[in-house]
Amino acid sequence: MDRYAGALEEVADGTRQQERHYQLLSALQSLVKELPSSFQQRLSYTTLSDLALALLDGTVFEIVQGLLEIQHLTEKSLYNQRLRLQNEHRVLRQALRQKHQEAQQGCRPHNLPVLQLAQQQELEAVEHRIREEQRAMDRKIVLELDRKVADQQSTLEKAGVAGFYVTTNPQLPISRYPDIAGLHSTGAPTLGQVPPAPHTSPR
Repeated sequence: MDRYAGALEEVADGTRQQERHYQLLSALQSLVKELPSSFQQRLSYTTLSDLALALLDGTVFEIVQGLLEIQHLTEKSLYNQRLRLQNEHRVLRQALRQKHQEAQQGCRPHNLPVLQLAQQQELEAVEHRIREEQRAMDRKIVLELDRKVADQQSTLEKAGVAGFYVTTNPQLPISRYPDIAGLHSTGAPTLGQVPPAPHTSPR
């Protein structure tokens, strides 16, 4: 009797697994439909089925959650760095403006044109410096995010997640990591309820 009950339970578990797999696969197919047609062609039924299977045991979900937490911390740190730089530039501009005003107030009228020309040149030099520092910060941010994306791709590839591999192709679509995380818990997409994420690498 116990053996019979155990067999029935195994059958029930298998049925539930199949139903869950079908739900996940259907949800993934819905997500793929939102991608450009050129990328849809790369995500075959087999790839999506393998990804749905990987989601069944929760391993991929836990990996994605960890990657998202690291990503959010990185984005917050980079945002704060850029914000500090902007504040430094604002203070620099204010100090320069005050310096110029004080110099003009103490300048004799016949020397004012020369002073204003020198101040304009100084202002242009400072603005050039600010633009260069902003561009350097933006390059740093892009490189850091690219490294994080590569780390994410490598982690998912090593975990055996179907369709992921390391790439630097900037034309690839936006990641659906948060959507995958939502699929694990609900079996349905959670579009519009999650923050932006990095690039994926569907084969």
